[in-house]
Amino acid sequence: MSDRIDRRRRRFIGFCASSAAMAAALPEVLATTGDSGQVQPYGRALLVHPDRSPLDAATLEPGVNYIFNYPYASTPCFLLDLGRPVTPNVELRTRDDETYVWQGGVGPNHSIVAFSAICSHRMTHPDPDVSFISYHPPGRHAPEDRGVIHCCSENSIYDPFNGAQVLSGPAPEPLAAIELIYDDSDRTLTAVGATGGTMFDRFLDRFGHRLSINYGRRYNQRVADRTEVLPLDEFSRTRFDC
Repeated sequence: MSDRIDRRRRRFIGFCASSAAMAAALPEVLATTGDSGQVQPYGRALLVHPDRSPLDAATLEPGVNYIFNYPYASTPCFLLDLGRPVTPNVELRTRDDETYVWQGGVGPNHSIVAFSAICSHRMTHPDPDVSFISYHPPGRHAPEDRGVIHCCSENSIYDPFNGAQVLSGPAPEPLAAIELIYDDSDRTLTAVGATGGTMFDRFLDRFGHRLSINYGRRYNQRVADRTEVLPLDEFSRTRFDC
C-alpha cells in the first residue's frame, strides 16, 4: 500500500472516530448546519497563546489578521474580530452545489469568525515566508464600510461578514468555515470542526514536501488539544498587499 493511500486511510479512520465523539459530546454544534452541510468534526482544539495559556477572546484586536493551524499541524486558518456582530445562519454553496449553513460570529460581541486560510482557487495560503492572502480592514484595500479577505495571487475576494462567500475573482466557492465554540465563563475559543468545501487532504497531498520542511514529520498530523494563535505579521515574514 502506498504512503498516500495509507495517509488517507488514517485520516478517514480519525474522521469517523471524531465524528462519533462530536455527536455524543457536541450535539448542539451538529444541529447548527443543514442536512447536506453538517459540521465536519476534526476534534477539539483550544486556541492558545505561544506560551500555551488560553487565548482571551476579548483581547483580540479588531481588524488584525490572526493565524492558527487547524485541523492539521500545517493547515492555516484565519481568526478575525470583525469589530461588530456578524449575522448568523447564512446559507452558502460549495463548488459541488451542496448547501451548508454558516454559524456567524461568536465571542462576547458575536464578532469573531474563523476560516480556512487556503484559497479555494489554487490553494494560495500563508506560510512562514510570505502570505498572499489576508484580511483587509475597511480602508485603502477594501470598501469603506466593511473589510474583505483578498487573495492577491489571482485576485479572489471573499466576504468574511457572510461566511467568506466569493465577491469576485476566479474562486469557485467560499473559504471553508472553522466552527468555534465560545465559553463565556472564561472567554476561551475552541475549534471543533469545519463546514463548506474543505480542501485539507488535497492541500496536504499537493504541498506535502514543502510542508514537511516547514513543520517536520508532524505536518499531516491532527492538531491535538490546543493550537497556537499568532498575528499574521509574526506567522509570515512578509505579507503581500494588493
